[in-house]
Amino acid sequence: MRVAIAGAGAVGRSIAQELLENGHEVLLIDKNPRAIKVETVPRAEWLLADACEIAALDDAALERCQVVVASSGDDKVNLVVSLLAKTEYGVPRVVARINHPKNEWLFNESWGVDVAVSTPRLLSALVEEAVSVGDLVRLMTFRQGEANLVELTLPEDAPLGGERVGSVAWPRDTALVAILREGRVLVPTPDDTLEPGDELMFVASQDVEDELAELLSAN
Repeated sequence: MRVAIAGAGAVGRSIAQELLENGHEVLLIDKNPRAIKVETVPRAEWLLADACEIAALDDAALERCQVVVASSGDDKVNLVVSLLAKTEYGVPRVVARINHPKNEWLFNESWGVDVAVSTPRLLSALVEEAVSVGDLVRLMTFRQGEANLVELTLPEDAPLGGERVGSVAWPRDTALVAILREGRVLVPTPDDTLEPGDELMFVASQDVEDELAELLSAN
């Protein structure tokens, strides 16, 4: 897919390198000449322009992008880029970086944001995930509350230990998407069993999280 990244700082360049390694086309956009470091990501396209201006986004051919990433260090810029990408160019997927937690409430579909990434929130979630067993930890929110990526490490005395995935009556609007077991990532099938110590990754709506946590918790 073709991905445009607004903001060619350290974050934007790191994202670009990862995407290029995975076989995608990447365009980096930045208005600061000092940020145009072509030698750091030589396989990417580069554009010296203000991503908040329609003329610049026309030059970037944003209508041909499947994803736009607003990764600048300025939340105002990221919101404007997200809104333009969604409303003016119909980009299917817009991901925006939140620099300041107090602005998190703005990063929603009204501003064209499909996925908002807050570094402080993500770090705190990862800390919780690292130390929590038997507690449901929210890792990421999609479309501002429509669904969340949540994780739970199955306790030793969990009632579902040894149960087949397909035999569990999961709450509505819940999907078990991965099982992390002994360093391996398993794509669950109905015949796979749940084992104590498994890290279970779900995509679930927020209103069933309590029900899911109760189902998976220890007696």
